[in-house]
Amino acid sequence: MAAGKGAKHRFERIAFLSSGAPEANAAQAELIERYGNVDPDAADVIVALGGDGLMLQSLHRFMGTNKPIYGMNRGSVGFLMNEFRGAKLEQRLDQAEASVVHPLLMSATDTQGKTTKARAINEVSLLRQSYQAAKMRILIDGKERLGELIADGLLVATPVGSTAYNLSVHGPILPLDATMMVLTPISAFRPRLWRGALLPDKAHVTIDILEADKRPVAAVADNLELSHVVNVTVEMDHATDLVLLHDPGHSLNERILREQFGY
Repeated sequence: MAAGKGAKHRFERIAFLSSGAPEANAAQAELIERYGNVDPDAADVIVALGGDGLMLQSLHRFMGTNKPIYGMNRGSVGFLMNEFRGAKLEQRLDQAEASVVHPLLMSATDTQGKTTKARAINEVSLLRQSYQAAKMRILIDGKERLGELIADGLLVATPVGSTAYNLSVHGPILPLDATMMVLTPISAFRPRLWRGALLPDKAHVTIDILEADKRPVAAVADNLELSHVVNVTVEMDHATDLVLLHDPGHSLNERILREQFGY
């Protein structure tokens, strides 16, 4: 049975996805009984039931389809999610506000010369793989800006990702509509006082790993990890739109603003 029988709604075909956690599975069963369910590929909207991890998985899964994702929190943090309520879901979807975000495109080359491309909604992070700090060289649009950074790592974050790992390592929070990326060191040793940079979202970031054999580094694009990289490039993928839906008054922009004031 397809959702949305009777009155005309903004989204007629709803697919419900669960993270697999008991709470999420119970919510999925309740909502399917109320509203029916369709195959995700045929749906007008995806309702993701879980936490932020499921939201990121759903955005990756449906990347390139322009299919909007409406999350309801049946997980732990739920920064990207709406409050869970089973009643009047179709009306909530009618009134939901859309936020459009773009992922980062990472290209990473390892010590064997293999190049892998991946997209990241939150951040691309470079992390040391041994007891020794990583050594990295940073170029922006082909021009060297930092000849040697000695640190546990480095990350490039989108505005939506600026409230995630980036915030944990004391990087700045960006408004959702900021045409910027944030470049943040992780436990910088030299230069000790370098706190990172705010970059235009059209910038092309290149990171060369120095002494890669002695000081191995992994590159992580959201949940994809590549070990022993020697060169990583990162840029914003403006051609790919990701659509998140939130209840009025609880938009992603509003949540990011609240995060800057600590609540």
